[in-house]
Amino acid sequence: MSGLLRASVTAVLGPTNTGKTHLAVERMCGHASGMIGFPLRLLAREVYDRVVAIKGEAQVALITGEEKIVPATARYFLCTAESMPDDREVAFVAIDEGQVGADPERGHVFTGRMLHSRGYAETMILGSETLRPLIKRLLPDAEIVTRPRFSTLSYAPPKKLSRLPKRTVIVAFTAAEVYALAEMLRRHKGGAAVVMGSLSPRTRNAQVAMFQSGEVDYLVATDAIGMGLNMDIAHVAFASLGKFDGKRHRRLTTSEMAQIAGRAGRYQKDGTFGVVQLGQQAAQTFEDEEIEAIEQHRFKPLTQLVWRNERLDMNTLPRLIASLEERPRQHELVRADDPIDFAVLKSLAGDPDVVERAHGRARIARLWAACGLPDYRKTGVEQHARLVARVFRHLSEGNGLLPSSWVAAEVAQLDHVTGDIATLSGRIAAARTWTYIAHRPGWLEDAAGWADRTRALEDRLSDALHRGLTQRFVDRRTAVLLKDLKVRGGEQRVAIDADGALSVEDEVIGTLEGFRFTADPLARAGERKLLLAAAERHLPRELARRAEALIASDDTAFAMAFDGGMPPRLLWNGARVAKLRAGRDALNPRIELDRALETVPAPERARVAERLAAWFAVAREKHLAGLARVVALHPNLTPAARGLGVMLVEHMGCMARETVNAQVEALTRADRKALLGAGVRLGVQHVFVADLLRPEPTRWRLALWAVAAGVETLPAPPPAGRVAIEVDPAVLPAFYGVAGFWIVGPQAVRVDMVDRLARAMHGVRAGRAPFVPDANSVASVGMSHDGFARLMRALGYRLRLVDGAAAFAWGGVKAPQPRDVAYNVSPSSPFAALAGMTPRASASHMKGR
Repeated sequence: MSGLLRASVTAVLGPTNTGKTHLAVERMCGHASGMIGFPLRLLAREVYDRVVAIKGEAQVALITGEEKIVPATARYFLCTAESMPDDREVAFVAIDEGQVGADPERGHVFTGRMLHSRGYAETMILGSETLRPLIKRLLPDAEIVTRPRFSTLSYAPPKKLSRLPKRTVIVAFTAAEVYALAEMLRRHKGGAAVVMGSLSPRTRNAQVAMFQSGEVDYLVATDAIGMGLNMDIAHVAFASLGKFDGKRHRRLTTSEMAQIAGRAGRYQKDGTFGVVQLGQQAAQTFEDEEIEAIEQHRFKPLTQLVWRNERLDMNTLPRLIASLEERPRQHELVRADDPIDFAVLKSLAGDPDVVERAHGRARIARLWAACGLPDYRKTGVEQHARLVARVFRHLSEGNGLLPSSWVAAEVAQLDHVTGDIATLSGRIAAARTWTYIAHRPGWLEDAAGWADRTRALEDRLSDALHRGLTQRFVDRRTAVLLKDLKVRGGEQRVAIDADGALSVEDEVIGTLEGFRFTADPLARAGERKLLLAAAERHLPRELARRAEALIASDDTAFAMAFDGGMPPRLLWNGARVAKLRAGRDALNPRIELDRALETVPAPERARVAERLAAWFAVAREKHLAGLARVVALHPNLTPAARGLGVMLVEHMGCMARETVNAQVEALTRADRKALLGAGVRLGVQHVFVADLLRPEPTRWRLALWAVAAGVETLPAPPPAGRVAIEVDPAVLPAFYGVAGFWIVGPQAVRVDMVDRLARAMHGVRAGRAPFVPDANSVASVGMSHDGFARLMRALGYRLRLVDGAAAFAWGGVKAPQPRDVAYNVSPSSPFAALAGMTPRASASHMKGR
């Protein structure tokens, strides 16, 4: 392949997006054999896959510093420029991106390939128009073909980050800037892919695939984007127009700007370029001359290519260094500054151990090969030289191979997929070093096995890095929701799982409980608007379906939730759908639908309200049957009995007897029998409906009373089974009365237990003689001895000591003094109108129910 062969040489020059690489692939496949050298490993891999599809795996080879796929029958070779084999004679040779020959670090490789690598039938040099003068002078026999750009590239004014169009690449020149921009895009646009030169090809390809597939609409990259990455890019936005080139910070050259901007608009799609304005700072701008040059593809031609002597003298170490320092004879060529391999060689030339080992052509050749180990870790000459020195020491002693134990230990240290982005990037760089070593002939025993092992390690680390970049810089949910806002016709996949989780395109945006949507609580403030917008877009159909399901549900699907919190809620399958508000009276509250049903069409909402009202009426009759029986008392009862019934209903089934003594004393035998049949108990201290004191009726009575009375806060209803509870001074006394409890000092006792105790004590006392209550009586009210004594005193008994034992003697109940009792009707109460009712009016009111 090498040598100044007099075969056809064609230089195909032009800007980006002119199809130069495509042309070279077509030409190569038309020959019996061929080879193309690329500037990037991932470009070689991309074209390798294309040629395999055309020629088949058996005829195509891939050769890079870290990967070798060379079938025995291979005729077509896709390589990085540094890895192009010199011992293969092929019909066709092409060098891609020839203008890299001006690069201070790698330029000598491309210059050497352009000057010396030839196909015996055809040779092509692909590159920028800036190469034209140098091609004419260095290769005067070469034919130069200019190819026009397929699409138009034009300048667009500066835009804020939030205003950038979809399919935009933002270019920055440091990792810190790339990460900061990606973070901002995550917040504003749902995320971005990231491409940097330090990423492994596998990670870079995975990030590019996210952009190409539309999973994200933005990509942040360093100037690594400027070479050979063919993507669907509409706009290239520069975050900066200057960079540090390793020696100084400088403004990009116009050709560098064009190389990057040219990524926009591929094939026949036009593209734009410009700058992005970040925050309040003024955006850097292109000069008018730069804009014109980029749009017209007119740039200053290159005046020199970087060159290095390829005729190396391996006889001694000083002569090798001298041959590398030789200068070119043509003024179009300039000797390269010391690239990393030469810098490492000169550093090792000062190491006595290395000098002692570096004798003879074979040893010196092996030292130079070791110096060619790339510094993937970017550690610098001094540190990288230490690694190269150790490699050379192993290669120059014993069997001339690197010890497997050392390589295994170094590789094992890297085999961890945890850590942040910087840590994973560092491990990948180190893994690439060992992958490169594994592909050097004669360096390792079982080189193929080590190549597979290090490649697998690099792949695992690359996959972990891709996941890390995606987790940090891509908010897939936000990206999906932003896309969802633009999709018409409900094309997005929407699902609701059994737990109520609502997802759009498999991204959970919140939960739907009944009719109420709750956005994901972990969402950021800015993201919540998107979640709610998505819910509003997709939920109406589901809410309408749920409304029909509610209407068709049987009564077991409904319940009333009340644990003291106001207002009481009506539930459907455990989800709140309505609340109770004050109505015309306590037993007939108003049902107010939950706001979550506002998006349900009005006719369906009305039917939902009707269904809830029907259930409520049935449930009220079930749980408050005792009140229903009182309401239904025969109208032929005396006015006293009817008036007592009205007051009992208004007091929700329980009231102090002292407030209705007059009515009780006026009851006839028939009245008492009717009231007893309705479940009414005329107790010693209270008048109450016994079966309403059970837990569930008590909960309902408290809920309806609180709604009618306009109470804002209440404690939870008394626990089931408790007959005595502690009194909270901050709670309305009426709460205990409605609950069926009598306040006695710091405790309250259930009224039926009070009545039972009073009747029991009346049965055992003999006049005013002291007596000792039995233990069962004390235990029945669930109070301490002091509490029991207070209760007995409230019932009219006085504590006496008989033979040192506590006894009680009847002392009589004092006449009631005017005071605020739990059941007095205040002017603000919904029952205030009853205070002046006559028995006839009360009976009329009851009948109206």
